[in-house]
Formats: sequence, C-alpha cells, structure tokens
Amino acid sequence: MTGPGDPPEGTPDGASGGGEDEYRSVVFDESFVRAARLQEFSADERLGDQHSPAVKPRHRWLLRAAGGSRQAILLVLLIILAFGTAVYMGVRHPYKTPDTVPAQPLRSAAVPLAPSGAVPGATPEDLFAHSPAKDYRIGGAGISLPAVARSEHFSDGQIISALTLAKDYLVRSSLDPATLTGASVRPVRLLLDTGQLDQFDRSMTHPDDNGRYAATGWLVRFDPRQIELADRNVRVNGTLAATELSQDALDVTADYTFVYAVRPTDQALKNGPADHGVGKVTPGAASLFTVRREMHFRINRDDLADHRLEVLQSSLQAGPLACSSQPADTLRPLLAGQRAGDGRPASTDPYARGRANPSLCGELAATAEPTPAHPIR
Repeated sequence: MTGPGDPPEGTPDGASGGGEDEYRSVVFDESFVRAARLQEFSADERLGDQHSPAVKPRHRWLLRAAGGSRQAILLVLLIILAFGTAVYMGVRHPYKTPDTVPAQPLRSAAVPLAPSGAVPGATPEDLFAHSPAKDYRIGGAGISLPAVARSEHFSDGQIISALTLAKDYLVRSSLDPATLTGASVRPVRLLLDTGQLDQFDRSMTHPDDNGRYAATGWLVRFDPRQIELADRNVRVNGTLAATELSQDALDVTADYTFVYAVRPTDQALKNGPADHGVGKVTPGAASLFTVRREMHFRINRDDLADHRLEVLQSSLQAGPLACSSQPADTLRPLLAGQRAGDGRPASTDPYARGRANPSLCGELAATAEPTPAHPIR
C-alpha cells in the first residue's frame, strides 16, 4: 500500500524512495497527472463560505458548443431559404417582362413596266442628261437622312441610327456593284435580323414569285450573263422617314428611285439576250433601267445594338421589262432597240380554287424614258 504522497500506481521507476527525498512530494508520473482532478477557486470563491468550482465541468462546455453549432446550422438554413425565395420570386414574379416580338417574314411584290415602243439607246452621259434623272444625285449621296426629333420612347440619336441602318441596307442592296452583278449577297445578309436569314437564303437559292421568296424582294440584281453596268454611277432620289411603332421598335419607310445605265454583255450580243423581248439589240448602245423600291423596315432596340434590321415589305416597279420576264430571281431589262412584244401575264380565273396568278404588269410611261440628243440606232 502506498503512502499519502505516493502516486496512485506506486513509486515511479528510477525514483528514489524514503522520506529523505525532499522532492518526492512534487514528482508525479503521467498516470498521476491524468488521474488528478484539477480545480482552482477564484478570489471571491476563496473568500466565501461555500466554494463553487472555478472551472465548469467539461460536459457543460460541450452543451454550449453543441448549442452554438445548432445556431450556426439554423442561420445557414435561413440564408438558403431566403436565397431560394429570392430566386423563386425572380422567376415567378407578377411583373413579367414582355416577350420579344419574333421577326416577321418579308412580303414582296414586283411589277414589270413594259415600254410602249423601242427602248432608246445612246451613251450613258447622253441618256442621263435627257432623262427625268438628270438632277438626281449619284450613289449613296442620293440617300439623305431627314431632320428628326425624339419620339416618346426613342431619342433623336437612336432614330438617326435607325435611319442610317436603313440607308446602309439600301446602299448594299441597290448600289453595291457586287450585289448588282450577282457576285455576292453577303453584304446584304449581314444587315438582316437573324430571324429572317432562313427566308433570305431560300430566296437566293430557290427564288419564287409567290410574294415570300423572290430574290428581288431583298435586293436589285441583274443576270450577269446578259447584263452589265455601262456606268457605275447610279442616279438616286427618294425619301426616308421613321416613326415609332411601339415602345421597343421603330418603323422606317423608304421610297427611292434608282436609275441604272446598262448594256448587253458580249455573250448576250453573241447568243442573243434571253429577256423575252422582240427586236434586235443595238450594238454599242447603252439604255436606262429604272427601279422604284418602296420598303418598310422594323428596327427594335436589339437591332440597333447589333446593326441589323427586319425587311417587312418590299414593292418593286421596274422597266423597261417584258411582262413575261418573271423578275423573281434577276432583272433582265429590255435593251436599246428592243420592244416589249405582246407577252402578257397568263389569265387569272377568280373561280379557280388553286393558286391565284400573282403576276402583274404595267406600262412604262413615255415621260419616264430618256430622249437622247444623239441616239444610237
């Protein structure tokens, strides 16, 4: 049995025994330290009659820690609940953002204008100088922007941007030599709203005069095997205007006349032009070809940012053309010395339930044709 000062498991190995060891009372082994219950009283507790433990039992601290963990978990759950509620309200809130209006398909019409007599032929300079286009400006300079004022939902700067966008489209689709000769349609395509690209592509690859897929509804182009420009300086005159269509879109209207000086290619002179006209083409003579384009564009805020537009309507009147020319794909003008002939659109039966004949034809007024001072015959 150990003495009062001995550790619970006996005297440690190597420790000296007996009462002569003055340090024996303060030398403890590891087992003694682990078994000891440490408790220290505070100053107030030492002065009082009843002593309470200065250090609370370990199990109470654990309860406090567990309580703190529960509070932290509860706080995290509240944060998750608040975040989920915010997301739910953001998706399902009653103030729903208006849906974007999808792009509408183009509706187009082309009317050939047949001359009453032979097409006049001369040099381009002579023809322009003695035609209604003598005072027209050349190229893009003929498409001028009107004075504008802000509308209810659009600033004057936004309206100017919309008009400039429409002008870019007219230049690329009516004046660009690459477009006119059929070399490329990409400059026009890049300006179209993405919702109209499928219709545009089909119109270029499989044109049809059904009012939806005519290539000439989108642009002006000639058959490069038959027609070439005698003068790249196209005469232009017309008007642009913009009105607010809704709080998100503008309606831009364009009414322009384009006058081209054209002549037959060498291939056409060799093989004869395939333009449905009658009469012999005058070699070495140019002739004027007039196109009037009335167009409606819709330009919304996204279009302004992307520099794109929607072409909603296109109405084209062009001459001199034969009534049977069917200008859905390319325009094939009657050339100097030719006449329109007797060709007229096929008759239409209003009682028939099939597809109505959409072909129209008008007569080119004599005052619209040039009277050159030195005609080439």
